[in-house]
Amino acid sequence: MAPRRRSVLLTQLVIDTPGSPQQAILDELRRVILSGSAPPGTPIPLAEVAERFGVSRIPVRESLKTLVGESLVDHRHQFGYTVAQLTPAELREMYIVRETLESAALSVAVEQATKEDHAHAVEVNSRLEIALRYDDSHSYHCESRNFHLALTRPSNMHRLLHMFEAAWNITEPVQPMVHVAGVDRTVLHSDHTAMLDAFLRRDTEALLAASEIHHNRLNSVIATLPTDTGLLAEKDIPISQ
Repeated sequence: MAPRRRSVLLTQLVIDTPGSPQQAILDELRRVILSGSAPPGTPIPLAEVAERFGVSRIPVRESLKTLVGESLVDHRHQFGYTVAQLTPAELREMYIVRETLESAALSVAVEQATKEDHAHAVEVNSRLEIALRYDDSHSYHCESRNFHLALTRPSNMHRLLHMFEAAWNITEPVQPMVHVAGVDRTVLHSDHTAMLDAFLRRDTEALLAASEIHHNRLNSVIATLPTDTGLLAEKDIPISQ
């Protein structure tokens, strides 16, 4: 029998001090998953993670249970813990959730945004343009999220924003913008430009219209992601808590 390959997640963990408290373990596991460094379906070996942190299995197991609750980790009997893997239908569903929450936040944020909020949105958009110019898909993916947050956070609708970011987190292990074609990123960014222009003009109607166009285009692009590479699950698999 061939030896089992070491989980890539273990190589991505950054541990400054052995014996970390549970919150530090939870934060680091979440960071690695959200960064895309451990793709969907990556095994999370409980004993080896505990050894890396220099703790017993108990705080690691509790951290993983929290991440299961956040839909970032799956747990299946006899298979253990893995980075959550969405089906294509589930990914589409989460984008619908994101669009709905974002639209609600934008309608308020556009009126409440300060000059500082405007300046921040312009700065993030500039970073997006640099990522696009150098065809840096990872930076584009990261800055795309920052751009949408820059336009929604001025709403100060804290509970809604929490739900929005939680929904976005669920899609993060897939790293969609990393896997789409460069030409698609360019077209999607043209939508960002239209959204930013409306945001700076405080034109609610134009902003929501541009956002709707952007999300319709985004849904079409997401539908082209490969379904045979392990990035997405082929079908629903029962998950245990």
